Amino acid sequence: MKIATSKGINRFLQRLLGLLLVLGLAWLWISLSATPAYAQDNTVNYTYTDLTNRDFSGANLVGAVFGAAEMRGTNFQGADLTSAILTKGVMLEANLEGANLSRALVDRVTLDQANLKNAILVEAIMMRTRFYDAEITGADFTDAIIDPYQVSLMCKRARGVNPVTGVATKDSLGCR
Repeated sequence: MKIATSKGINRFLQRLLGLLLVLGLAWLWISLSATPAYAQDNTVNYTYTDLTNRDFSGANLVGAVFGAAEMRGTNFQGADLTSAILTKGVMLEANLEGANLSRALVDRVTLDQANLKNAILVEAIMMRTRFYDAEITGADFTDAIIDPYQVSLMCKRARGVNPVTGVATKDSLGCR
């Protein structure tokens, strides 16, 4: 009986040692391959800022934050707003012609009467965003997440092909 117990303990210790070895190697692999995350030093934050009629044409605003900003008539023509965050903003009559808003979060933004001509909005998240009377000729909305009601309204006036991506606005919106 004592021999069986000794073998059971040895087997248990071997399994425990094996498990600890695997966990140690996994920890070492993760530690050596992990890259540290650094905060962006150049992140621009315009949260709660009045940017009415400001000129950001051609600006590099990658990853910029425009939370609840007032942007009536603001000029973003040709600006790079890739991965930017625009939430709860007012962009009435804003000029976004040729701007790149790929992968941007444009949540609860009023884009009424805005100029989105030839803008790139690929993979943008645009929930609860309004586009009433916005100029969307040549805009590329490929894989963007937009409220179905807004899509149906935009499909009625969608036309043109984006000069950069070569995608027709109607096709990017999934218009039938």
